[in-house]
Amino acid sequence: MNIDEQVALLMQGSEYGDEELKKAMAGELRQRLVETQKEGRPLRVYCGYDPRTSDLHLGHTITMRKLCQFQELGHEVTFLVGTGTSMVGDPSDKDKPRAVLTKEETEHNARTYAEQAYHILDREKTRIRFNHEWLLDLKLADLIKLASAFTIQQFIQRENFKLRWEKGDPVYLHETFYALMQGYDAIAMNTDVQVGGSDQLFNIITAGRKLQELYGQRPQIGIIMGILPGTDGVVRMSKSLGNHIPILATPEDMYGKVMSLPDSAMPVYFRLVTRYAPPQVKAVEEALAQGKHHPRDVKMELAREIVSIFHTEQAAVEAEEQFKRVFHSRQAPEEMPEYTLQAGQTLLDVLVATKLVASKSEGRRMVEQKGVRLDGEVLPDTQLVFAHGGVLQVGKRKFVRVK
Repeated sequence: MNIDEQVALLMQGSEYGDEELKKAMAGELRQRLVETQKEGRPLRVYCGYDPRTSDLHLGHTITMRKLCQFQELGHEVTFLVGTGTSMVGDPSDKDKPRAVLTKEETEHNARTYAEQAYHILDREKTRIRFNHEWLLDLKLADLIKLASAFTIQQFIQRENFKLRWEKGDPVYLHETFYALMQGYDAIAMNTDVQVGGSDQLFNIITAGRKLQELYGQRPQIGIIMGILPGTDGVVRMSKSLGNHIPILATPEDMYGKVMSLPDSAMPVYFRLVTRYAPPQVKAVEEALAQGKHHPRDVKMELAREIVSIFHTEQAAVEAEEQFKRVFHSRQAPEEMPEYTLQAGQTLLDVLVATKLVASKSEGRRMVEQKGVRLDGEVLPDTQLVFAHGGVLQVGKRKFVRVK
């Protein structure tokens, strides 16, 4: 790729909320690429991850996909584990203080994070670092120097802090340390580029760049990525909201969840999750806008691509065949879990025991919505005693063979 093509790829999916800022970052990226090419060195690129949970979903992989693009262009990528910053907890998108994790907890979660990240990143080319290595060695004089670059007003004016302040909810002093600590990461590694989500705009652009200049370094370029909507196509993907697609999901479940996306969400998924370059994404968007391809066919292309990334191309083909068999032909899958019926169990008992529903209330709701079938027939009553076995189905994708 020439420089312009590289910039287009690396800025794909980025969102700054300010077109002028986006143009400025793209301009700095182009200049830095030209300069480092002349110097014969790669860009030093990183993204930090505070592993507060051990299981990831597609939303977590957006920045990893961007790091992968830098890797494929020959740049030096660091996967930074926030073993130091997690001890504070990032307040950027939260309306209340985050629980403080121990270094041991973050290191435990980090091991799982890294293994899942290797579905996207090149294991041999990825540097893993832990920011407690330098953050826990900072002295009071260092903190005073870092804090001197900011005013209290800059923090209080941040939306999440401002809302809590106005409601009279506590804003703890240690929460303001997070931006300073993240900014110091860039100093410690003398980075050229930091990748992060749009909730990291202040930490990366305001804090990180300013602190690097304070320490005599050239300010990093911030690649600020857009947020991936969940399976509802609207709200940010979140495990707590149940609109997520786990990256450890089976090929069949992953394929089915992608196919459940509304058509309007497809362009952003192609930009943020797939391996498609800008011309390919543009072609998909134009085909959809002009009606050249049926949205269902485009969505199947998207589902195949995503399953291939986290599993294999063969697994994607098999998942697609099962999807067609189940949803196009309305047939049950050839393989499914089995459950042995116990005497006197009601439909609700079986739904909960087989984990086809997460709770009794969800079971009642699915029955009320006519979303529960036995051998294709709608079951109308949760208190119905199970008299015989068969294929029990909840919704479109969940099946258990009751014996």
